[in-house]
Amino acid sequence: MTRDPDTDAEAEPTSEDRDDLRPDGGAVDDVALDPWGSATVDDYRKLFEQFGIEEFDAVLPDVPDPHYLMRRGVIFGHRDYRPVAEAMREGEDFAVLSGFMPTGDPHIGHKMVFDEIIWHQQQGGEAYGLIADLEAHAARELSWAEIDEHAKSYVLSLLALGFDPEAGALYRQSDNREVQDLGFELGTKANFSELQAIYDFDGETDVSHMQSVVTQMADILYPQLDGPKPTVIPVGPDQDPHMRLARDLAARMRYFGVTEAFASFEVDGAVERTLLRQAYDALDAEAADDERVRCADAADWLRAEREALGASDGTSGEAASRDALSDARESVCEKLDAAGKEPLRPRVRFLDRNATEAAFDALIEAVDGEKRVYENHVDAFEMDRGAAEELAREVEVENGGYGFLPPSSIYHRFMTGLTGGKMSSSVPASHISLLDDPEDGYDKVKAATTGGRETAEEQREKGGKADECPVYELYAYLLSGDDDEFAKEVYDECVGGERLCGGCKEQAAELMEEFLADHQEKRAEWEERLDELDIDFDSDRKRIGGD
Repeated sequence: MTRDPDTDAEAEPTSEDRDDLRPDGGAVDDVALDPWGSATVDDYRKLFEQFGIEEFDAVLPDVPDPHYLMRRGVIFGHRDYRPVAEAMREGEDFAVLSGFMPTGDPHIGHKMVFDEIIWHQQQGGEAYGLIADLEAHAARELSWAEIDEHAKSYVLSLLALGFDPEAGALYRQSDNREVQDLGFELGTKANFSELQAIYDFDGETDVSHMQSVVTQMADILYPQLDGPKPTVIPVGPDQDPHMRLARDLAARMRYFGVTEAFASFEVDGAVERTLLRQAYDALDAEAADDERVRCADAADWLRAEREALGASDGTSGEAASRDALSDARESVCEKLDAAGKEPLRPRVRFLDRNATEAAFDALIEAVDGEKRVYENHVDAFEMDRGAAEELAREVEVENGGYGFLPPSSIYHRFMTGLTGGKMSSSVPASHISLLDDPEDGYDKVKAATTGGRETAEEQREKGGKADECPVYELYAYLLSGDDDEFAKEVYDECVGGERLCGGCKEQAAELMEEFLADHQEKRAEWEERLDELDIDFDSDRKRIGGD
């Protein structure tokens, strides 16, 4: 344990010193993501490897006028955010949606999500804020009276922070019939075994809890009911299981799938398609102008290539990866052998997934140029993949389908609790509620753990550990606002030994007190105007059990 110079308050070390403005986590062996759990994510870097979340830095240059949470690395990861960034740059339609489970008072950790919704709305996006009351009732067993009280509080803070209800939408899951109907349809594409694998449901899980999952999937896709558009869902990384399932269900609801193909037969996955591409490119480069590449020749080439590579099969990974590649190669060769003298030609393939007969016929008619029509797919030889995707979606929407684009997501870091560890609504001292009396907010900051040294003298000599400090997080995540220079100044002064914890906490406490006073004044103004909103905070649902 260390103590704060000037205040003698204890602080727990959490990670190695950093050299920039970005908080980072310590190393762990594994990461578990549970939307209803309480575990923190100790090493965000693991998420890139284990779950396919991409670093936000990779897309940051494409974002016009990025939010300070993006610039400072608080928003650290994303799934497929590029279509949203492109829509912003081009002035095209896009949407943002996030929800709040009304289980307690909104606190400064929730403010990050509020800010992300509002910023996207200010960039021109259609903005949706939802109250996940069905989830709260099913997963957390809150009474409808408790839900009503907390729902109103969340909406007031969202409005006070700048959400424009005239340019956006606010709703409760329980009052939105379109969401519930869409959830019912999505439920036809999911099963218990899948939910069990994703969420660890078992024989004791309430059916309503499972139903709340498909309702959340409907929430995520709801902005696209009036037409497909890029949609981003700002969430914490613990919500990523919802995003992966939503993206899968969006694809399963589509009328058509579009893939790259080379012959009449189907292949299994990207590895087999890559092998076909390699064989075709090599043989086509050697063929005469009027000579066609044949499937049997491609099989011979792949086997010869395998022999030339030797036992390593061209890979340096684990044995399992080499075995998988070897299996894919053999599978492709068997299919090529069966096709024999059939020409091997690149084409895009439209796969019939859920299309009506009329939609499939309309697709056939819409494909220009040379094509081949089969029972369950259409091959187009004069169209690239992007154009094919657009055509498939256009035909689907014109024939009564949804045409969903896979939803995007951005992930922000969890705020550290003021007492160290995770910020938790159930531990009042660990967080600052947006409803706290401003003086109480001041006192909580003054009592917070910091990343200071044992003594003021040691801090001046070695510098403070801002990367381990919940108080510095307050500056980086909230108190500095859009002023990057101020956030950097606080950091540099801390690690350089110029700033001691007592004065730093005093400044942060005063800024927090000012923020809470201003926020609550705006909440009070909106409370007088709640009847202007198309949302009901008095549920008329019947009370059962503990309600």
